[in-house]
Amino acid sequence: HTDTHTHSSPASAHQLPKHLYVRLVLLDFRYPLRRAQRLPGRAMWDERLWTLLRRNLQPTLTYWSVFFSFGLCIAFLGPTILDLRCQTQSTLQEITWVFFSQQFCLLLGSSIGGVFKKTLFCALSALFTSTLLISMVFAIIPLCHNVLLLAVAMAVAGLAMGVIDTIANIQLVKIYQKDSAVFLQALHFFIGFGALVSPLIADPFLSDTNCVVGNGTENSTEIMHHLRNALAGTPLHNLSHYHLPVEGEVVTQVSYAFWIMALINLPVPIAVFALMYRERLVPCLAGGSPPLLERDELAMETQGEDVMAVTTKDPDSGEHGDLFSCCHSETLRGAPLSFFGIHLLGGMVLFMTDGIVGAYSGFVYTYAVAPPMDLPHKTAGYLASVFWASITVGRLVSIPLSYRFPPVRLLLLNLAGVIITVLLLLIFYASSVFLFVGTCLLGLFLSSIFPSMLAFTEDILDYQGCATTVLVTSAGLGEMVLQVLVGSIIHSEGSYSFLLCGMIIGCLGFSLFFGLLFFHRMHRIHLGSGSPSKTAKVEEPQSEDSLK
Repeated sequence: HTDTHTHSSPASAHQLPKHLYVRLVLLDFRYPLRRAQRLPGRAMWDERLWTLLRRNLQPTLTYWSVFFSFGLCIAFLGPTILDLRCQTQSTLQEITWVFFSQQFCLLLGSSIGGVFKKTLFCALSALFTSTLLISMVFAIIPLCHNVLLLAVAMAVAGLAMGVIDTIANIQLVKIYQKDSAVFLQALHFFIGFGALVSPLIADPFLSDTNCVVGNGTENSTEIMHHLRNALAGTPLHNLSHYHLPVEGEVVTQVSYAFWIMALINLPVPIAVFALMYRERLVPCLAGGSPPLLERDELAMETQGEDVMAVTTKDPDSGEHGDLFSCCHSETLRGAPLSFFGIHLLGGMVLFMTDGIVGAYSGFVYTYAVAPPMDLPHKTAGYLASVFWASITVGRLVSIPLSYRFPPVRLLLLNLAGVIITVLLLLIFYASSVFLFVGTCLLGLFLSSIFPSMLAFTEDILDYQGCATTVLVTSAGLGEMVLQVLVGSIIHSEGSYSFLLCGMIIGCLGFSLFFGLLFFHRMHRIHLGSGSPSKTAKVEEPQSEDSLK
């Protein structure tokens, strides 16, 4: 300041009321700081996140690559199902139960996956085994010439996927805690990336005509494309009107697609093993020294003393077990009602939203080729790909958004966006152009709900509950159950009920989210009252960021 400014300030003080003068002084002091926060201060915040990422770069990249493996495995079955039917020489009704085998075991793996979090060695060993199993399953699928063997192979892959889903989320939340929202968005982007890559690898090797040649009967390319797209969802509805030969010469090259995916996935278990080696967790190579940087030191350098109570907790203290041990955990003793409400309603919101993801991707083709839309089969076949591409792009866009906005705001925006988009699809039900536009918008709004809910719920509970296990299991259950339910309703009531089901599910999810906000407020009041509970260990980290 100049001398004129410094000498005029006392004179101005006598001309102003005291409370206004104090406010001006505070503003004068805080303005340079706020300006610094807007300009170099953003760099300071960025630097803190970059410091976190640099210190945990190898584990973070490893968990992201593990989720790429998950996405690769989850998306290959739909496009290749007809060629696998030819390979196993089974009927459509028989081969579609392979879907159920994978989905059921994925749900089971998600439920029990938390049991491997007890130590870092257990967690990384489970991830190494799971990713290696996925590569092995890809490699042996071409050798499964019996539908039962194929179902067993897909069940093993489903278990591995479920374990990956739970463990990778838990480990990333344990590393970044209050800052986990940004990194969870990136984690879930890699699922979509893997799900996009898998069909692209398989496409050149898929048969355009019936790949079992018998009695001189062949199906046209258009019919086969229609069947392939119809089977891309959950195909447990009536398929009896399709008759494909099961005896004859098998003509398919889909084996090459699976071997290529096995090779592409092979670096992932290698990356997990490299992380275990760096952490000195490989039994024959362990040197006994402590792994990486101590958690307390990292917390002090990057987040300050206000999170020390969280980071110094015993990592094996019992939070984040498998779903069944969570129900008997000591964490539940003395826990308030809000603790249970947050777990339940958070899981129910994801039950609804992931159910919409599964139902929409599974039946949007069925809806598009039926009246009143009546799209050509080839055009309608692009809808599911557009939907998954939108989800992938949405997760990529959500990485900077989750840095700028707290998870609760993103959740409100996304849940409201889902309802508005489905409502517009209902209004413009005869417009094929808006069907594609609405599919893009719906994918964008649904994309970041799961990682945002995970970050929001874990933050409420101070990383002490079983939130990750409950949320992952609930999401998987919703995707499986609501797919079957919506498919049954479409089969019995007609394709018009497709969007109506989506509207009802979306409104239920939005209502449940407001219930979650109510229990969030109750939980904060409980923590503020100082009631004895395991969830009351840390009060300061639950700042207003979670309520913005």
